Amino acid sequence: MLFSNFLFTQNAQAMGRQIPEEIVICMGSSCFSRGNKKTLGLIKQYLKEKELAGKIVFRGSHCFGECENGPVIIIGSEKHIQVSSDHVTDLLDRYFNNPVE
Repeated sequence: MLFSNFLFTQNAQAMGRQIPEEIVICMGSSCFSRGNKKTLGLIKQYLKEKELAGKIVFRGSHCFGECENGPVIIIGSEKHIQVSSDHVTDLLDRYFNNPVE
C-alpha cells in the first residue's frame, strides 16, 4: 500500500468509516452489453474527480456468474447487481463521498 493510500485509509477509519480498497466491474459480455461499458467510464471519471485514482484499485474481471442479475459491480466485499449507469454515482457516493475531511 502506498503511503498516501495508508493515510487515506487511516483518516477514513479514524472517522469511523471503512473505505473499500477495490472496485471490480464485470466485463463479461452480458454485463458489458447491459451497461457496464458506460459504467466503466463513469467509475473512472468518478475516481479521477474525487482524487481517488491510485488510492482505490479499479479493475475489470471476467464473468461473475450473475448474468441474469447484471450488470454487476463489487465494491469492497459487497456485490451490487443490476447496477444502472444512471445510478452508479449515487452508489459510489455511499462508499466514497467525503471520506477524509
